Amino acid sequence: MPDPIQLLEDDPRVLVRRGGAPDPEGSCVVYWMQRSQRAFDNPALNVAIEAANVLAKPVVVFFAPVPFYPHANLRHYSFLAEGVSDIEAGLARRRVGLVFRPWPEHRLLPFLDEVRPALLVGDENPMREPEQWREKVARRVKVPFWTVDADVIVPSRLMTKEHYAARTIRPRIHEQLERFLVPPGNPVARLAWKAPRALKQAAVTADFLGAWKIDRSVSAVGRIRGGSAAAMRVLRTFLTQRLTGYPERRNHPEIAGTSGLSPYLHFGQIGPHTVALAVQRSNAPKGAKDAFLEQLIVRRELAINFVRFNADYDNLESLEEWARRSLAQHARDPRPVIYDDRQLEAGETGDPLWNGAQRHMVLTGWMHNYLRMYWAKKLLEWSPSVAVAYHRAVEWNDKYELDGRDPNGYAGIAWALVGKHDRPWFERPVFGQIRSMSYEGARRKFDVDAYVQQIASERERQEPQGPSTRDARSGRRESFTGL
Repeated sequence: MPDPIQLLEDDPRVLVRRGGAPDPEGSCVVYWMQRSQRAFDNPALNVAIEAANVLAKPVVVFFAPVPFYPHANLRHYSFLAEGVSDIEAGLARRRVGLVFRPWPEHRLLPFLDEVRPALLVGDENPMREPEQWREKVARRVKVPFWTVDADVIVPSRLMTKEHYAARTIRPRIHEQLERFLVPPGNPVARLAWKAPRALKQAAVTADFLGAWKIDRSVSAVGRIRGGSAAAMRVLRTFLTQRLTGYPERRNHPEIAGTSGLSPYLHFGQIGPHTVALAVQRSNAPKGAKDAFLEQLIVRRELAINFVRFNADYDNLESLEEWARRSLAQHARDPRPVIYDDRQLEAGETGDPLWNGAQRHMVLTGWMHNYLRMYWAKKLLEWSPSVAVAYHRAVEWNDKYELDGRDPNGYAGIAWALVGKHDRPWFERPVFGQIRSMSYEGARRKFDVDAYVQQIASERERQEPQGPSTRDARSGRRESFTGL
């Protein structure tokens, strides 16, 4: 009979960062939850439970938010905090414990010393800083340590290298879908976790943000609530009201045509399996399903591939050689207008569409996919250099978007500004061979006036929030996934 632990190690989703046999004297299996902040359809949690059942051990999730995640602010932390109670409730249904320890009680290794696990399981994250944390833990932990690629359909490492366009990664993803686009299952732990009496943890309802010294210059968003329960409501609304018309409506910012799921996918409060399988089971036309799954799977996983295999994913050096040559040739081209940071961040340009998109992002933490592309390309046109434009795009995307600090955002910015995942286009001033977008082109595609009026009305309904506002307590153009 095959060794069941070895079978789990051999799963393509599992990366063995520290090998060896699980400690037979260990008291439990620990799942160190970070990227996949949910208690259902979570392959990392599933691996932890399956291993624990083989070892006849209980499972405990260690979740420890910290106030120093790069570029995170009150808006992001508030959204995260709203989801913690959903995690606890979902874990209880699976007989899994939760130890919730926000900073300053956040350190993993001392917790492991307290509970003495047989095995440590984590989730994968291709971003630079989380990967460094995992490498550090792998060097210091005393038990086997596995991480699981839980937030993609096809395990990222099967792509083996950076892909340069959707057309190159698409066939490789599609050939694996039958194998990996299956219900993840939600096994229940055979042994329930019982916390030692002296084990310290915080209540999930505690206001842990109140004492944190974090960036409070960007207010929390009241209109989009975090958590898995909210994510499932958003998914149901999309399936019943928007999916059928998705191919025609998704490129119209003036109407509600997209899913609204990107913040929940970013925080792992819902997983791509849940969404993709629900779309497949729906009664929507095949064309609508295919259009959405192209965005959710191919385009999203192309972005993750970019971040996983390109160390320069968030800076100008990610560009292709043809783009480098072209942009260098046009570096001294006169710009039609140059705006400073204050004007741009406040949405005070001569372009009402761009202003509306910028103000919508500042106000709500979200911007429509089409407008994200337009927004970034105008930064190239209005900045003194492509380097300045790139810096501005990354800074403001990460600062204001609920789904900022994410592979989709970085891939989208690289597409818009330096032609990543695109091809050379017609030569133009400033842009060179980078594809451009114009206000007149936008007017031909959708009702720009209606969109601008909607944003103006929304601003009137809410208190104005600008860059200095503080919280009261203190072929087809595809880049950003069109979710």
